[in-house]
Amino acid sequence: MSPVPDGTPPAWPDLRALLEDTARQVDLALPRYLPEVPPAAAPLDAAMCHSLQGGKRLRPFVVMQAAETYGLPGAAVLPTACAFELLHTATLIHDDLPCIDNADLRRGRPACHLAFPEYAALLAGDALLIAAFGALAEQGRQAGVAAERVLRVVAEFAHHVGAEGVIGGEAADIAGEKKAPDADLLFFIHRKKTAALFVAAARAGAILAGAEESDLDRMTAFAESLGLLFQVTDDLLDATSSAEALGKPAGADAVAGKQTYPRLLGLRGAQQYADQLAERALALASALPARTDIWEGLVRLVLTREA
Repeated sequence: MSPVPDGTPPAWPDLRALLEDTARQVDLALPRYLPEVPPAAAPLDAAMCHSLQGGKRLRPFVVMQAAETYGLPGAAVLPTACAFELLHTATLIHDDLPCIDNADLRRGRPACHLAFPEYAALLAGDALLIAAFGALAEQGRQAGVAAERVLRVVAEFAHHVGAEGVIGGEAADIAGEKKAPDADLLFFIHRKKTAALFVAAARAGAILAGAEESDLDRMTAFAESLGLLFQVTDDLLDATSSAEALGKPAGADAVAGKQTYPRLLGLRGAQQYADQLAERALALASALPARTDIWEGLVRLVLTREA
């Protein structure tokens, strides 16, 4: 990956420690929001637990940091943070299925449909998605968070992850395979399939903290730029890295003929586009009311990530 746009040398020990601390908090909390699976359906429980292991917990981190940005402790929005991880993991299970990407590796482990019967993987994804809404409902039990804010987050969650957002983007991604590179279609896919979940996570934390509409607009613009950057770097890593480094198949986008920026612009052009997105995200981060060092560090980390 290329250097940071302004030439700043990488120096994120505190940010990495904060990410790791968030991951620990989320990992400890996740079991609270998993359903109790009866013994007769034991493969379902095992498939869910298998798929939840590993991962950066980046979207929960965004939820908690957004809440902190507007004055609410991150711990107060932990149920919502977990909801985003449950949902994200569900989408990964479904993405890997033979009918979609047919991937054999995820988070450095066998894909769920290979570790367990395919039906168990499909149903595990369904169960985790539903559990995400259960976790959002549990957010209403947290002291200091108004019920109307929780209801708004539930509605926005459904909007951003459903057919108008993540799922619609995934459908467009699959439909676009083998077609000639199309800049408008590619932007739509990235905005819906990936950026929408970053936007939803950032807005959820901010809404629960009581952010004003003008603040939500600024956070939305930043989160969308961050999400777009994440997907462009993901496309670049798929084209240039290895399965061992990524913990998932490499080179799969080219084999599937997916719409990607390396395919549209070439590796150099895609990297330049990533740099431009990073510059925009850094500028937007500087306009946020607090924790700008963390948001700026996150942009730089996403730009230069290797997995």
